[in-house]
Amino acid sequence: MPDYTLKINGKTTTVTADADTPLLWVLRDELDMVGTKFGCGIAQCGACTVHLDNIAVRSCSLPISTILGESITTIEGLSENGTHPVQEAWKEIDVPQCGYCQAGQMMTASAFLKENPNPTKEEIREAMHGNICRCASYNRIEKAVEVAAKNS
Repeated sequence: MPDYTLKINGKTTTVTADADTPLLWVLRDELDMVGTKFGCGIAQCGACTVHLDNIAVRSCSLPISTILGESITTIEGLSENGTHPVQEAWKEIDVPQCGYCQAGQMMTASAFLKENPNPTKEEIREAMHGNICRCASYNRIEKAVEVAAKNS
């Protein structure tokens, strides 16, 4: 198996993995970064969302061999102490029920707000529509994105 040097949350690390190993499993199994969750395995639910060069991507279907030289940010790297505006808004609105999808939701929201810091409700709904919440916390998620936009 080859070695891959990755830049994750601002730090460079080397891992040994098969070329087709999804980034999700490298993060969780090799680097013990378990904030990124496995949901569906086919890039449809959003639980595994991370940032790749500041763009929200699904890590469950992203082979490790395709992301060399790019900067990866996980929920653990969004902020050192949980004070990113999106994380603060999630706490303020009390978004999670079970919490399983929330890291992916926050990663999608933070990438979206970086691109569109002053979104309309419709733009928020469109940006977040690809992330599934099995507890159906969609109204609170949308409200939290609105709050994060105002506080950014």
